[in-house]
Amino acid sequence: MLARLSRFTLAFQDLAKAVVARRFELFVTLALAGFLLLFGATALYVVEGDIQPDKFGSIPRALWWSIITLTTVGYGDVSPVTPLGKFLASLVALAGIGLVAMPTGIMAAAFSDAMERRRKGGEA
Repeated sequence: MLARLSRFTLAFQDLAKAVVARRFELFVTLALAGFLLLFGATALYVVEGDIQPDKFGSIPRALWWSIITLTTVGYGDVSPVTPLGKFLASLVALAGIGLVAMPTGIMAAAFSDAMERRRKGGEA
């Protein structure tokens, strides 16, 4: 089993180098994710907190909804009912799509750069 994994060693090394090379961009993405989580939870707490106190009655309660929405899982167990709440939820959901795409694009470009360097005989 371990012998079979050895052929992936170069790919794992390239992946590790890609993460290190793009660590600042990935950190910015992580910081943006934190901001969007807090913004989404706070906005829905302000708009929906009085109407649905069991679901949005505090920012920590609203964080569950924000995490599920930003990661595009969308269980549907908690959802806004007011027009403004639905509008804000739509914005948060769209931001979630971009939030998933950002680190994916960063890592794909970094991994592609590492593979190109390997093909050209440069740094491995």
